[in-house]
This record gives sequence, structure tokens and C-alpha cells, in this order.
Amino acid sequence: MDPLAHTLFGATMAEAGLKRKTALATATLIIGANIPDIDAVAMLVSSDYALLVRRGWTHGILALFIWPFLLTGIMLLLDRLLKSRKKDRPGPPVHKGWLLAVAFLGVWSHPLLDWLNTYGVRVLMPFDGTWFYGDTLFIIDPWLWLLVGAGVVLARSNTWKSITGWIVLGTSVSALVLTADIVPFAAKIVWSVSLIIIVWMRWSGKFREQAQSVALGLLIMAIGYATFMFTGARMAVNHAQNYFAGEGISVNEIMPNPLPARLLLRTGVAASDTHYHRFTVNWTDSDSFQIYGDPIPIEIPDTITSAALEADEVRGLMNWIRFPLYEVREEDNGWLVIIRDLRYVEPGQDTSEGIGMAFVYLNDELDIVRVGAD
Repeated sequence: MDPLAHTLFGATMAEAGLKRKTALATATLIIGANIPDIDAVAMLVSSDYALLVRRGWTHGILALFIWPFLLTGIMLLLDRLLKSRKKDRPGPPVHKGWLLAVAFLGVWSHPLLDWLNTYGVRVLMPFDGTWFYGDTLFIIDPWLWLLVGAGVVLARSNTWKSITGWIVLGTSVSALVLTADIVPFAAKIVWSVSLIIIVWMRWSGKFREQAQSVALGLLIMAIGYATFMFTGARMAVNHAQNYFAGEGISVNEIMPNPLPARLLLRTGVAASDTHYHRFTVNWTDSDSFQIYGDPIPIEIPDTITSAALEADEVRGLMNWIRFPLYEVREEDNGWLVIIRDLRYVEPGQDTSEGIGMAFVYLNDELDIVRVGAD
């Protein structure tokens, strides 16, 4: 998931009652909810290198046991520093056991949320590089933002400085949701009404004393929402399996792709031994299952494609790719090999936008000339 979702999830866990267990709980939960993404520094090297290392070691089982202890140690040092400067803090004192517990909760929430989308996470690293996918939530989910953000807004908007910060954040996020063509109009209306309700709850002051209960209720609702969407993913897979079984097609993998702000509609890819099949389905209605487009042959890389796959600049893509599709085009002085991942790139798409696509140019001797779009 995106950093905002991780941050708000950690903050909501704090507001739901964990901040009352020990000092520095809120900071520990927020940092812990984001710390596995320290591997984002790989993006400074290149986007392909990021695909090679992201959601790997720092998200893997070994790191998930190390991070909480490391984070707890850092917070204990911070507590000692604050005491040495005689800075009094409201709330409970530091409790080492609870501090370690909330560190575990914050850190472990991160790969769980990451697993929910189609990007994948390698939770067995460094022992096994297998990718795992929940195919449950779109990587940026506005309903998750609302549910885990509302309780934090009510509890953390006591000063004009914090109110201003929430206004800036709410305006920025709303601009993203309300201007996105892929978000349906009805969802934009629901989003707008929800924001109005949150603002009313804050300014009425009626819920200030119940901020913890509200945050706990919203956290439970967020977990319920994710469970609902996970159920939808599994139902979509079941509908796809039944359809292909009826057609006499044996499929090895099915991805029920979640769409932004849509609760019921899924698009997807099903892979057999020989073809990819793309589909749409409303997971509450098996009769809504439809195939779109022709089956796409799954081809073993030929000599030209194999030469292109040797490029260092696509190592990350090939490590992360889930539904690879290769296209070879003859050029005046050689060849162009286009690599697409059907999760995020349509067949025939020629412009590289976002992730899941690479262009490799070869000369007549199949030497790599360059990698990247013109």
C-alpha cells in the first residue's frame, strides 16, 4: 500500500487505545508501520533496481523479527534522551513490554497491507524469493484512507497547526480522488459526503470524549472492509475457475484485479499453460463473468527475446514480473523487444507509463544497444 495508508493505519492503532499503554506508542506504531519501506532508497539508483530489491529483505520474515527489537531500542534511547533534558510528557510512562508489543504490531502491519494488493511481497526473504499476492485492494485505496484517517483526524486536530495540516492533506487527497477518471462518479459523491461528515464530527465536538471508541470502531471497520474485499477476490477467482472448467480450460493462476474505489467489479488475468485470458466480473454475480479480448499466447522467449532479457536494466522487472508478454519488432538496424506485465500493461501498449513495461533495443548481432523508450 501507499505510505499514507501505512501511516494512518499505525496512527489509528495508537488512537484506538494503544497509546495509553506506554509512552512513545504513537511514534513507535507510525515508524514501525513504515520502516520496512526503507528499501525505497533503491529508487535513487533506478526504477528497475527498485523492482529488484523492493518488498524483499526489509519486508521478509527475518527483518520482521529484527525491526521491532531495533525500533524498541531506538525508542528507549529516545526516552532516556528526553528524560536527560527533563522534558515532561503527558500520558503513561514507558513500559518496555508494551513498547516492544506495539513495535511488533506496527512493523507486522506493513507486509500485511502490502500483501493485500497485486504488486506482491516476498515475506520469506532472505530464505525464499517467492512473491505472494492478496489481490484484495488497489494499491491506493480511498476507502481505507477514510476509515483509518477519520479517527486520527478527530483525535489529532486540537490546534490550528494540526487543523491546517489536515486541511492541506484532505485537499490534496481529495483532488487526487475527485479528478481521477478511473474513479466512478458515485464513488466521488460518497467520498465528498464522507469528508463533510468527518468535518461535522470534528467541529461539533460531540465525539471528542469518544475519540478512542471512534478510532477503535473505525479500525474494526477497516479490517472488516479488507475482509470483505478479500472475500470478493476469492469469489472472483471461484467464478473464473468455474467458467474455465466449463470451457475445458485448465488454468494455473488467476489474478482478480481490484479497481480504484470499486467494491464489486474486478478485472483479471487467468493463465493456462498456453494462453492468458482476460476477464471482468462482478463477484456477487457469477453470470456477470465475461471474457474480453482474444486469448493471448504464452510464448517461450526466442533467441532475440532471450538476448534482450540479459540486459542489466531489466533484471528487476524480470524478477518481479507476474504475467510476462514479449513482443519483437524488426528495426532498421536491429530489433526492439518490448516486455510487458499484463497486470499493469495492455497488449499493444507502446508508451511506458508507470511500471510493468520495458523497451530493449538490439543490433543485428543481438548486442544490447540501449534500454528505454525513445
